[in-house]
Amino acid sequence: MTKHYVYILRSLSDQRFYVGLTNKLPGRVEAHNAGLVMSTRKRAPLELIYWEGCLNRSDAAQREKYLKTAWGKRYLKTRLRRYLTG
Repeated sequence: MTKHYVYILRSLSDQRFYVGLTNKLPGRVEAHNAGLVMSTRKRAPLELIYWEGCLNRSDAAQREKYLKTAWGKRYLKTRLRRYLTG
């Protein structure tokens, strides 16, 4: 069974977040940092700050969509508060 992951990257250059979906998390993070992903190419380096595993792509896609909404962004900021404030 292939697991799918929703992940959050933070740009070390502008401190902004990127929310994505993949089934190969380490390789995808490497691709982002190597400049192979158009949407984050100019924002590297990026660090993986959060991920969630899902049992199927549909659930992961739904979770990714939620995390990109205002409610999802609020959830992430609350969830990662200690990490983000040091």
